[in-house]
Parts: sequence; C-alpha cells; structure tokens
Amino acid sequence: MGKQFEEFEDRGVVLKYRRHANGRGLIATTAKADASAYVAPSAYIEADSRIDRDVRIGEGTWIERDTTIGRGAVLGANVHVGAGSVIGPGAQVGSHSRIGAGSTVGAAARVPHDSALPAGSRIKPSHSGDLRRAA
Repeated sequence: MGKQFEEFEDRGVVLKYRRHANGRGLIATTAKADASAYVAPSAYIEADSRIDRDVRIGEGTWIERDTTIGRGAVLGANVHVGAGSVIGPGAQVGSHSRIGAGSTVGAAARVPHDSALPAGSRIKPSHSGDLRRAA
C-alpha cells in the first residue's frame, strides 16, 4: 500500500499533507517530523518545517512554513508558530500562545500560556530555570 495523503484547497492552491505515525497530526509533504515526535491529530505542520526528536505538539497547534522545533520541545494546545521561527531544544510554549513570524525561543526557555510574541521576538535560552527572559 502506498502513502496516503490528505489534500486541502487554499485559494486555488492544493496543499498535500500526510498523517504522522505518532499522533496522526498533518505534516506537509515537504516538512520533516522525526518518528519519535508526537503530533496531535488536529495539529498542522506546514511546508519545509523541521520537527526534531522527542518533540510534543498539542491539539490544534499550527506550525507555519520554514519553522524549526528543537529536540524535546513541548508546544501546548492551540499554539500558533509563525513562519520562519525557531523553537529551541527543550523549550516549552504554553497553550493558546502566538509566536510571531521570524521569532526565536531559546533552548529550555518557557513561554507562558496565552502569550503573544510579536514578529521577530527573541527569548533567551534558560540557563537557571528563570522563565520568560526576553532578549
């Protein structure tokens, strides 16, 4: 049996996704998600994004194109990560948060739930357990 795809039309453009084996979330055909990552069934990973090992992506989360999610990062439910963003290894993004396009959340940093980071935001890596240190 060949690969099965799900297709959606967006303003005349057909977008193709496949279901991730671990969680059944939708992964664009040009995105890569490690087999050990969990992608919830209602989560979307857009084109050219990279999801590293041991990542957990919650229900309703939308990862826009060209985004990188580092090893062991955890994204809660209904998180929106803008295009071209980087979420560092071990970072945690709380549910209902919005990360603007081109933002960076450093390694082990924490973004509280219901946060809204504007485009281009930089959150420093957490070295001491201190949460929410903005650059």
